[in-house]
Amino acid sequence: MGSTTRPIKIAIIGGGIGGLSLAAGLAKKTHLDVHVYESVPEHKDVGAGLALHLNAIKAMSLIGPEVRKAYFDKAIAMAEEEEQEMATEVILAQGPHAGELVAELGRAKGRRSVSRADFLAGLLGLVPQERVTFGKRLARIWETRDGEARVHVEFRDGTQAHVDCLLGADGIHSIVRSYLLGADHPATAPKNHDRWQVYRTLVSADEARKQVNEKWTRTVPILLGPRGHINCIPLSKGTRLSAGVAVRGAALGDGANAKPLDPSLYSDYTEDAQRIVRMVAKDTSASWSVGDHDHAPFYHSSHIAMMGDAAHASLPFAGNGAAQALEDAAVLDHLFGRVRQPWQIEAALMAYDHVRRPRSHAVVDLARAFGRVYAYAEDGMHEDPEKMKSFFAAAAVFTNEADLEKQNDDAMEMYESCVRGRSRSWNRNPATGRAV
Repeated sequence: MGSTTRPIKIAIIGGGIGGLSLAAGLAKKTHLDVHVYESVPEHKDVGAGLALHLNAIKAMSLIGPEVRKAYFDKAIAMAEEEEQEMATEVILAQGPHAGELVAELGRAKGRRSVSRADFLAGLLGLVPQERVTFGKRLARIWETRDGEARVHVEFRDGTQAHVDCLLGADGIHSIVRSYLLGADHPATAPKNHDRWQVYRTLVSADEARKQVNEKWTRTVPILLGPRGHINCIPLSKGTRLSAGVAVRGAALGDGANAKPLDPSLYSDYTEDAQRIVRMVAKDTSASWSVGDHDHAPFYHSSHIAMMGDAAHASLPFAGNGAAQALEDAAVLDHLFGRVRQPWQIEAALMAYDHVRRPRSHAVVDLARAFGRVYAYAEDGMHEDPEKMKSFFAAAAVFTNEADLEKQNDDAMEMYESCVRGRSRSWNRNPATGRAV
């Protein structure tokens, strides 16, 4: 049976939340040599911000307490007391039941919101500086096998890396996903089946308080209606407010253009909702067309795998995209703690695929359903608040209360079974059939 005394080399393509969280865990393992390659020159403050659900917080804790601390250190509390349980309030903003609370999502003690850039800055501090390289946009991937599998990558600047394992955390337009599935596979490119457009603005908290209910500058509401659902999220230690309106059917063509946001269309929404819409409509420069992935038939092949948005990008409406990336990272970190020889990599990636693909695919489906429910487009559910409450309660149990320790254990059990059962066949030179 082959062995190695050198560290196993792992390249993570993409320095987002999933990639950096995983790197923070793997960098602590002396038998691994991990390096993160991020395409942008630096992280910029884009997106709506995050108010991570309980499953995300549990996943961070499994990777390491320092990862969880990085989130809490950079975030703003959604409650005055650290032990107070807080949640995202989902409220009907239009129709005969306007004003009724139908869900409290992501309930957790000490829950906080954070800008993506602030969280990434905290995660970067956990990874040795020499193990992260910015400005490295992936150009191509190829594989060789001469006794043991090797993965090779070339970046647009002409530089290359040669590793034992490649993990693609390179987002919704993932090159690693395209390599694994094939550029023409129907699940490779992102989709926007319902033509969602998110109109978003970012203002100072002081300015926001002049325009909207002061309560919404401190908490995270989602206000529902048929012509768009509205939400706010405080950022940067409460000094800024991100506010948005997500409209089904507003994206035009390929999503590069969209219908303008017209506040007059919201005259039958609650006054609180209308005020937020008017504020957003003044500056929609931070807007974007959202997308997700149709289900990939697999997440790995040989010594290459995809994770996070590269594997299972979801619409933002269930608030669990970052959480699923963190769950991926927790499972991979757990598995690679046991990988001591290159031939064991495939067993780890197979186990990761086995436990993560069904759950993450279910979250993609759930996020699509959330969007339809928010838009009053799901079987008349908005006419029956009790039915809405049951839907959201069941979804919260599935996402928030998942047993992530068991998920890790299930992955490890499969890994060990694969290693025991297949080590002889995997550890042979395919050209000669001889053990190596």
